[in-house]
Amino acid sequence: MSEVVELTRGLVSIPSHDDETEAGDYIENWLREETDAEVTRDDAGNVVARRGPADAASLALVGHHDVVPPADSQTTAAGEYVVEERDGRLHGRGTADMKGAVAAAMLAFRDAAVGDTASGRTRSDDADRGGSDVDQPSELVFASFVGEEQGGVGARAAIEDGFAPDYAIVGEGSTGYSAEGATDVAVAHKGRRGSTVTARGSAAHASEPEAGENAVYRACDAVDVIRDLEFPAVEVFGEEVRGSVAVTEIDGGSAWNVIPEACEVTVDERTVPGERAPLERVEEIEGVEWTVEQDLPPMRCDDADFAETVLAAASDAQVADPELVSKPHATDAGWLAEAGTTCVVCGVAEPGEAHTDTESASIEVLERCYDIYRDAAERF
Repeated sequence: MSEVVELTRGLVSIPSHDDETEAGDYIENWLREETDAEVTRDDAGNVVARRGPADAASLALVGHHDVVPPADSQTTAAGEYVVEERDGRLHGRGTADMKGAVAAAMLAFRDAAVGDTASGRTRSDDADRGGSDVDQPSELVFASFVGEEQGGVGARAAIEDGFAPDYAIVGEGSTGYSAEGATDVAVAHKGRRGSTVTARGSAAHASEPEAGENAVYRACDAVDVIRDLEFPAVEVFGEEVRGSVAVTEIDGGSAWNVIPEACEVTVDERTVPGERAPLERVEEIEGVEWTVEQDLPPMRCDDADFAETVLAAASDAQVADPELVSKPHATDAGWLAEAGTTCVVCGVAEPGEAHTDTESASIEVLERCYDIYRDAAERF
């Protein structure tokens, strides 16, 4: 069994859908035992480790160790997580999203030669692996956050506490976007703005509808405004990222014979970097208010050289020809990019694996991501 598979199995076996403490303990203890890095654990539960000179340019390998609640088939009667290996894949909650990438990043953080490192090796020792032969020290950072599945709780706490690497590779899924099995490099992803349109009117008996103000009608007028909005789009290194807006729920009325006095419309917007759909236009309708409940930021890489550096590492790690792509889902890279960190996303998960009852990760891709993270750190 390879080291990355063994470490992934260990992480995945630890329940972390409602309490990440034990998983955080596992990561922290491993880092303290396997490296001589500076390891810290903040009040939120985030685990951060650092190697190399603090005044040098920094590259962070970033993940999260919380997961969504498992299906019954993914736990034992005692509540333990089931981890199974079959058909070249690891199956279990968190294998794809994203403890597999966390394990690969932990090992790459330990093993990468980044200038004057604790391992005693330098880039020139690994020139035959495609790395630079220039011994230029840099700081390598590892971070595993809590609360990503709750809207980036851990990432936001770390940023507020001063976490600010210059560059980051966030290990969310990027495999299978350009071609089946290829591990690509995402240079952009969409954000999500969830909002509510509230229409208010006045109740009346349905036999005399003119005696009231029908809130459902006002809500329908607002929906018409939303349907006519143009979706914003931006281009990132030749990759188009297009947003979307969709009404996903409508709730109004109290009885079949009462003119409704209130109606709520839920709106799901997938945002793109630097652009938002003008949803505030619905407030031009009498009796209509618009409220934002969640705004997960999108991400756009702002350094083509960094993107190409990670892409080169990805190319060397596989037979396929990976590409620069975009992702439809928000990740912690959005919070980091918003705070000033230059990000890309590169990781194990394939489309359709995360959050499913049959979640799994390819063992070949787990080992590949270790190679990508290590090589990218050495090229940085």
